[in-house]
Amino acid sequence: MKYRTSLLLLLSVLVLTAACSAKIYGTVELVNTKMEPLEGEHPKGTVINMINTTAKVEKASHAVIVNEDGEFESEKEAIVPGTYKVEATRIGFDTETRTVEMKGSTREKIKFQLKKIPEGKRRTIEGASSDADKIINPGEVNIQPPGM
Repeated sequence: MKYRTSLLLLLSVLVLTAACSAKIYGTVELVNTKMEPLEGEHPKGTVINMINTTAKVEKASHAVIVNEDGEFESEKEAIVPGTYKVEATRIGFDTETRTVEMKGSTREKIKFQLKKIPEGKRRTIEGASSDADKIINPGEVNIQPPGM
């Protein structure tokens, strides 16, 4: 009887562990150039791009939007094993990027602190020299395989 109970307990733990999918989550804080929190500015709407640099094209990207509490979380089953470039981007703030290695059920917490770009240092579309410079907030990266 003890053997049976132990075996059931072990199987339950293995099933629960296997059921946990990989997840990238964390928080975003908006700060000034002195790294102090900004009053009256909320990170809601900040875009978090998660780009798997080692996956097949159809699983290469995932993006989420930061909620009103400054938190974000990848969608269930969206993160597959690989090396990810995780990028927080918001208009008027420096983009911040982190690299993380994700395995089967890895859970990676990231805290971004986006620095406000001083008014005189912001780029404008009129002052852009190329089409790439004109992209203000690309949002979700959606890479599609070529059609045949």
